[in-house]
Amino acid sequence: MGTVSDDTHRTTPPAVAVARPPAADRVPGPHGAHVARLSVAPTEITRPESGEAPRVVSEPDVPWVTVVHNDPVNLMSYVTYVFQTYFGYPKEKARKLMMDVHHKGRAVVSSGTREEMERDVQAMHGYGLWATLQQDR
Repeated sequence: MGTVSDDTHRTTPPAVAVARPPAADRVPGPHGAHVARLSVAPTEITRPESGEAPRVVSEPDVPWVTVVHNDPVNLMSYVTYVFQTYFGYPKEKARKLMMDVHHKGRAVVSSGTREEMERDVQAMHGYGLWATLQQDR
């Protein structure tokens, strides 16, 4: 352990020896300092044999969906335009989804990974539509 000084009551840390690589494994670095040479050679990893069966990878997460909700502000023609513009839906599909939003109060407009659906929800917010995401169960 380190020594304790009576006047400061601090413990000085013990000296730590730092192992340096041999000179052959060091190369000149910036400002004349020597730095350790790193190897980029691939390393082979061996795994011990075990009697266990390989682990089964579970199914990917349940898909997520983007849901657009009805609001009293946006015109039906504008909602149809947004669905065509952002999602690339043909006019009839965009109109059907808009009618679901209008009559049912909501419609699922896209599905995919959570990250994709978060992006779609943000885009809908950017267009002024009320949208949420949820897991498709």
